[in-house]
Amino acid sequence: MHFDEIMAQWQQTTDNNICIPSNWAQGRTVYGGLTAALIYQKMNQTVQENRPDENRPIRYFDLSYIGPLMVGEPVNIEVQLLRAGRSASQLVAYVKQQDKVCVIGQACFGIDRSSKVTVKKQINHELTVPKKANFIPQIPKVTPKFLRHMDINLQAGRLPFMHSKKDYLHGWMRFKKEVNSFNDAHLIALIDAWPCTVLQQLKLPAMASTMNWNLQLTQSASNTEPSQWLAYQATTAHAADGYVFGEAKISNEAGELLSLSRQTVGVFT
Repeated sequence: MHFDEIMAQWQQTTDNNICIPSNWAQGRTVYGGLTAALIYQKMNQTVQENRPDENRPIRYFDLSYIGPLMVGEPVNIEVQLLRAGRSASQLVAYVKQQDKVCVIGQACFGIDRSSKVTVKKQINHELTVPKKANFIPQIPKVTPKFLRHMDINLQAGRLPFMHSKKDYLHGWMRFKKEVNSFNDAHLIALIDAWPCTVLQQLKLPAMASTMNWNLQLTQSASNTEPSQWLAYQATTAHAADGYVFGEAKISNEAGELLSLSRQTVGVFT
C-alpha cells in the first residue's frame, strides 16, 4: 500500500483506529516515520477544525517512542488540543495498541507573524543531485520492509554494519513512487528513513531503537515538487553508554532549509 493510500484511509476513519500493512514494518514495529506522519495528519486536522479561517502550519514536533507497534493490528491515535491561543495551537497525541501507550507526540502549530528578525541561511550541502537510488537492496529478513517505498542516495558515510570509522551520513531522499502532492506529512515520513549515524561503525547487525525524535519545520522554503530530491545531512553529536545523540539538516535542491531533526537512539551492542 502506497503512503498516500494509507493517509487517505486514515483521514476517512471515524473511530481513530487504523491497521498498518506489513510492508511498512521496521523490524518488529511499524516504521516510526509513518507513525509520526499519522499523528501529524490527525493533529493538523484538529487544528484546521478549531481554526478553519487561519493557516496554522506545524512548527515543531516531538515524539517519544515507548514501545513497539505491531503491523496488521489496530492502532488507536487520540489527539487532544491543549490550548489554542491567538497565534499558536498546542496539541498532544497518544498512540495505543492493545490498551498500551506506544508513542506520545506533542506539537505546536502557529500562524506567520510579522517580525523584524529574518535569518535564512543557505545550506551548502555540496552534494550532487542524483538520478537514482543507491542504498540497501531489498534482502528478505535483513532490509527493513518500509525502505521499499523510499529512494535513498548515500553520498557520504557508509551503509550500516560496514565497520566504518565515520559517524555522519549525507545524501538524498524521496518517495520511490511519486506522491500526489508533497506536504508536511511526506516530509516527516521521509526524514526518519535514514539509519542511525553510528550503525556504520559496527561489524555485525545490532538492534537500534529511536527513543525520542524532535523536528523543527521552517515553513519558509519554496514548495517541494513530488519528483524532487531532498538533501539529508546527519552528524553524531555524542555517543556513549548505549545512547546516541544525532542531528540532521534537511534541505531542498535549492539549498533552502526545510527541517532540523534531532534523535536519541538506543543502540543495543
